[in-house]
Amino acid sequence: MSHSHLPRRAFLGGAAFTAVAAASVSRVALAALPEPVIQTSAATAAPLVPPNGRPYQPVVTLNGWTCPWRMNNGVKEFHLVAEPVEREIAPGMVARLWGYNGQSPGPTIEVVEGDRVRIFVTNKLPEHTTIHWHGQRLPNGMDGVGGLNQKQIPVGKTFVYEFEARRPGTFMYHPHADEMVQMAMGMMGFWVTHPKAKHPHIADVQRDFCFLLNAFDIEPGASVPKINTMLDFNLWTWNSRAFPGIDSLNVRLGDRVRVRVGNLTMTNHPIHIHGHEFEVTGTDGGPTPPGSRWPEVTTDVAVGQMRQLEFVADEEGDWAMHCHKSHHTMNAMGHDVPTLIGVNHQGLVRPLQRAAPDYMVMGERGMADMGEMQMELPDNTLPMMTGQGPYGPIEMGGMFTTLKVRREQKPGDHSDPGWFQQPPGTQAFEWTGAPPAAAAAPPAPTPATVNVRKPGAGDHKHH
Repeated sequence: MSHSHLPRRAFLGGAAFTAVAAASVSRVALAALPEPVIQTSAATAAPLVPPNGRPYQPVVTLNGWTCPWRMNNGVKEFHLVAEPVEREIAPGMVARLWGYNGQSPGPTIEVVEGDRVRIFVTNKLPEHTTIHWHGQRLPNGMDGVGGLNQKQIPVGKTFVYEFEARRPGTFMYHPHADEMVQMAMGMMGFWVTHPKAKHPHIADVQRDFCFLLNAFDIEPGASVPKINTMLDFNLWTWNSRAFPGIDSLNVRLGDRVRVRVGNLTMTNHPIHIHGHEFEVTGTDGGPTPPGSRWPEVTTDVAVGQMRQLEFVADEEGDWAMHCHKSHHTMNAMGHDVPTLIGVNHQGLVRPLQRAAPDYMVMGERGMADMGEMQMELPDNTLPMMTGQGPYGPIEMGGMFTTLKVRREQKPGDHSDPGWFQQPPGTQAFEWTGAPPAAAAAPPAPTPATVNVRKPGAGDHKHH
């Protein structure tokens, strides 16, 4: 989606603007805020090629977008609006969240090492807020912890943050005000600082993706997260999208690919990519020296951490990419479901549903039964396991997508190439011939013969 087609609106109407960095920003600058760009589409936007400032290779935010800016006397100015939003988790379910500029997560901010950055933050929430720039080196008064580094941003007011992007890397932004509520409601965003020159620990890549890990506890039929949940979440998402609503990562065969992942959930996530080995080339602390890297196919991303994964996409096909915690690749209704494997349900369903119309019998043969059932679901929820592939149900949900590697994908083309057409003879198939003969068991070892001789009288030794 081109950013030139994004709806635009300004929030100027008589609001009082308070500067965090009053010494850095004049009243004239505050009176002429950059117009915030508002995004409502859940599709993955095309990378935003920088129209001015230092050049860089832009990222692609999975099911998200990059925030445009304006240049003002050499300073990059952004405008974030903290506000209630509606986010489509996947087709068939919309959540009422809090976010920035029409979305949760908010737009990705992309800058270059050494850029002077000025971010206006307008509070359209029903309570005060702040923004913490997670992982950044900056003046103490810009760190965004309410009560410690600054006053809270009151409802209807605008604060401004200003600092230099001092080091390249992968970062986040999120509130440090009523944090449990505001982050549980979806307030977060991605930040990428590109290197200003060739960096010995940062390779050139052809594809650069980023997304945040987040989780919500939204009861079937509801739309607002339960903010007091500690661990029993039922929607595990990437950029607030659950499979099959998560877009695929579409790359060209032979591309060097970077995937940036940030975790703002309440637990860790082992991210696993099929068909390729990768290296962790960066953390929120910066790029990792090449000598400290090793090949992996799964890496754990703990709470509050960022990880950069890099690999060469040299295996063509549609490859699964997901969190390796099994319950994190399923959607709502996953809690407190009894295991009924091996229990014959025949004749039980109708009597039970007469007493409890919403009762659903599941799990006689395993949870895959659910993907085959045409059961009626509550409004505004998702099946526990869903998604169709070229050969039938994929039986996944939550934190799952595909890495699509194609030789015919053009450089810079991020469109979905469709399902992979596997060459003849390269797919598992049903065997219809005679079963192979069982291998003969190896012969049993011959028992060892043990000769025992009782010592004679002359064999005794005295010490």
